[in-house]
Amino acid sequence: MTTSFGPSALVTPANGVTLARVAFTPVLLAVVAESGASYPALGAWSVLAATDGVDGYLARRHGTTRSGAFLDPLADKLLVLGAMAVLGARGTFSWAPVGLIAGREVAMSAYRSWMGRRGVSIPARRSAKIKTVVQEVAVGCALFPPLADGGTWVVSLALWAAVALTLVSGVQYLVDGAAAGGSGKGSQAGAR
Repeated sequence: MTTSFGPSALVTPANGVTLARVAFTPVLLAVVAESGASYPALGAWSVLAATDGVDGYLARRHGTTRSGAFLDPLADKLLVLGAMAVLGARGTFSWAPVGLIAGREVAMSAYRSWMGRRGVSIPARRSAKIKTVVQEVAVGCALFPPLADGGTWVVSLALWAAVALTLVSGVQYLVDGAAAGGSGKGSQAGAR
């Protein structure tokens, strides 16, 4: 029998996985800061990135919650932006694309909060999930030792693809927010 949780539940299997991802993010960032592209860093990154799919599966199976709708995107941002910042500090990533991605993420979080205070919740789009996956792939490429040694163009291409998807999904949210704000409608799902 599958346990089902209501929308106000805090202690759920999905939230447990999400909080574990948040807790282990600093460990991953320390490994990346110390070693850069390495198989241990890539392995840790792959496990933490994969937990995003695991908590999503658990949430769909046991019931989505408001706390999960808040925590999951936050965990994604901490993991991805943290790794990108460390890779930027190591010189693996250029600061321009990292800044564009970070700026969009901060702006959308502020926009989501502002719209929420107006009683409008912007539904998550599939493009937001795709953008997160492409961001994770870009970081994974940067941590894969053969690409770090000779495939920097692949790393750069993956990072700029992440920038493009990040900016496009941001524009989509602005349009959705304007439409939902004008109609007074919204969804309980949070923007990502």
